[in-house]
Amino acid sequence: MKKFLDENFLLQTATAQRLYHEYAKQMPIIDYHCHLPPDQIAEDKTFENLTQIWLYGDHYKWRAMRTNGVDESYCTGNKPDFEKFQKWAATVPYTLRNPLYHWTHLELQRYFDVHDILNADSAKKIYDECTAKLKTPEYSVRGLLRKMNVKVVCTTDDPIDSLEYHQKIKEDGFETKILPAYRPDKAMNVDDAAGFNSYVAKLEAVSNTNIASFSDYLDALKQRHDFFASMGCSVSDHGLEQIYAEDYTDAEIEAAFNKIRSGKELTREENLKFKSAMLQIFAVWDWEKGWVQQYHLGALRNNNSRMTRQLGPDTGWDSIGDFSQGRAIAKFLDKLDTNNQLAKTILYNLNPADNELMATMIGNFNDGSAPGKIQYGSGWWFLDQKDGMIKQMNALSNMGLLSRFVGMLTDSRSFLSYPRHEYFRRILCNLLGSEVENGELPNDIEWIGQVVKDICYNNASNYFNWKDVAQPAKLQTV
Repeated sequence: MKKFLDENFLLQTATAQRLYHEYAKQMPIIDYHCHLPPDQIAEDKTFENLTQIWLYGDHYKWRAMRTNGVDESYCTGNKPDFEKFQKWAATVPYTLRNPLYHWTHLELQRYFDVHDILNADSAKKIYDECTAKLKTPEYSVRGLLRKMNVKVVCTTDDPIDSLEYHQKIKEDGFETKILPAYRPDKAMNVDDAAGFNSYVAKLEAVSNTNIASFSDYLDALKQRHDFFASMGCSVSDHGLEQIYAEDYTDAEIEAAFNKIRSGKELTREENLKFKSAMLQIFAVWDWEKGWVQQYHLGALRNNNSRMTRQLGPDTGWDSIGDFSQGRAIAKFLDKLDTNNQLAKTILYNLNPADNELMATMIGNFNDGSAPGKIQYGSGWWFLDQKDGMIKQMNALSNMGLLSRFVGMLTDSRSFLSYPRHEYFRRILCNLLGSEVENGELPNDIEWIGQVVKDICYNNASNYFNWKDVAQPAKLQTV
């Protein structure tokens, strides 16, 4: 019987073990999509205890605790930190076969060298040991990024964000590149007139402009797009239920903008056309600058209206949605491609039923201009686990080129999430190693090892052109 989480965890063959230990393990990390708070990196925050770094803001753990019968006061409420941790520790044994079980113990081992199994009995010992380490300079957020050999972090930022923390991080000379990503979801969200107009007011303030027309609105957003570029940004990101690709005229979009600015709600048709226009415009701006655009598709968000009203978004009330994806994605990408305005693109699906759809869709628009120009993104959110990763890589292998895959990301708000890259790498090496030993792949360890290194790091470095990351400009004042 194998020991739990030993050095050959998930590596079922000698070849898999060799691929991981000799090729994958040594590679640095590029985290090209996450939700780490840049202010905490700028401040080089040190956490007071294990609860603060592990449970604050982690809706994965909250969902498990709620399912285990833990009262909300121990998740997002005001219970003492150690009591919250005790409830989490008591929940961990019940997460068997959920990725949280593996992630929890990988994080304890890799960051704190704690090899005990977390449960109610071990909670106090583990909490005290990890909390003591967290209070040392080595365990500041920058220290944690160094510890995991993270070379690039790409945060997620709204066009109205000042990026002042990115500037401070750069001026401090922190060796890990902390770069912004342009995420304009709120700028195209016209589901609620009052919310949209509130956003426009904030955009007016940060861009120091008066927005009286749709043209003014685009000018202000383009100014922010340019500003993000001056700060080293080369990535955009969109979190959408589905791609919007309705036909529209300029006059229709201007009329819709004027209508919602007057405080009136848009019809469903006007709403979809406006979102389609904005998505197309953002994509053209990305192409003009040579950025990479990312589309995270298929989340059904804020399903529990009572708890969302109480706690706000991103607190654990989201699920996989069953949206139709294929036709709109094809139409959207085709319009850009027809006009020779299609940027490098990464497509992510949340519904596993769309795996093969995505894996084949990318092949429609890979035109030979760059290796893997259109990417099928890694298993995301609910698919960010062993089964989800294997299915994503199998679909990509069967219908595309796994060897050109840009690999893993964390999509996390936690500085303790980087063992997810190790988890992915072990799964990748096990897939390839098993097929070598089955005779399905040649026993060419040098070549297959190079492919492993590429997927772990080199492909992303080349794809995003982060071998020599642009230096952010001086922060603009408004």
